[in-house]
Amino acid sequence: MKEVSVSIVGGSGYTGGELLRLLHFHPHVRLQQITSEKNRGRPVGRVHPNLRKVNGLKFCGLAELEEADHLFLCLPHGEALQKIDFFRERAGSIIDLSGDFRLRHPAEYQRWYGREHPRADLLREAVYGIPELHRERMRGAAFVSSAGCNATAVILALYPLFKKGLIEETSTVAEVKAGSSQAGASPAPGSHHPDRSGAIRAYKPFGHRHLGEMYQELAFGRRIGIHFSATGIDMVRGIHAVCHTFLKEDLTEKDIWKVYREAYGREPFIRIIKEQSGFHRLPDPRILAGSNFCDIGFVRDKDSRRLIVYSALDNLMKGAVGQAVQAFNIMRGWRETLGLDFPGLYPV
Repeated sequence: MKEVSVSIVGGSGYTGGELLRLLHFHPHVRLQQITSEKNRGRPVGRVHPNLRKVNGLKFCGLAELEEADHLFLCLPHGEALQKIDFFRERAGSIIDLSGDFRLRHPAEYQRWYGREHPRADLLREAVYGIPELHRERMRGAAFVSSAGCNATAVILALYPLFKKGLIEETSTVAEVKAGSSQAGASPAPGSHHPDRSGAIRAYKPFGHRHLGEMYQELAFGRRIGIHFSATGIDMVRGIHAVCHTFLKEDLTEKDIWKVYREAYGREPFIRIIKEQSGFHRLPDPRILAGSNFCDIGFVRDKDSRRLIVYSALDNLMKGAVGQAVQAFNIMRGWRETLGLDFPGLYPV
């Protein structure tokens, strides 16, 4: 099969390094360029030390960006939007990993990002980047906007329940515990690894911008309410979401299991985790580092109609880069799991 030329724009952060790691071993990809204005001319291994003697590319400036078959945009929020026409002139297909094109309606962009969106045409064109929800639209698409990490964890956990209208629409409470790499910034050259101080850091107790994505993907034309907060904990990679929902009917755990099996039984990167005994009875982000899996489990409160749904993923993989590569494979008509077979590390 002919190789596809791929370049990464904004490659000095965590997502850029993770993309390099994955795409270097992708069987159908020829890595062409990776940009970084601050690191122009430096070998990528100087910034991403795990890639020493693995990848020989050097960073280039954006002005040097050549035409390629595909671009991955790993820029801070707001920057891809400013140069999107420039990028589209240089590649036939694009995946943007920022939040610039995730929301379909300009008014929602104003609400959650605090500024007007000047390209409503592209908001309508961009495919929201969770393959399990929008796989068919991704096939042959030219533009995908990759989903937020918190949004991915919560949406995948709750999607089957909201789709079937099984839970009270306005009573869901979702709490995410996330690793320090979720913030998206990378350490400065010469600095140490991400924060492992043990401090609990409140990223966003309410009004998190990823809520816009949750409302967009879970409403199904209904008025819904999700009470969401995100907290940083002593972990570099990983997201653990706990979602409290309230069933409309007195469903059993067996009934709920069938709902999730119907929704995700054939999905290559979603595992339903609910064991009766053992140490890993429910999803645990610690065993997902480096993998593209999202593990989902649930517990039914016997004294009420409360259903607690858990999900776990690696925020840099299924929450960002892994999911983007998954979408890339779908766009190209390849096997969805190409380059994403790593199962995670255990024990950790």
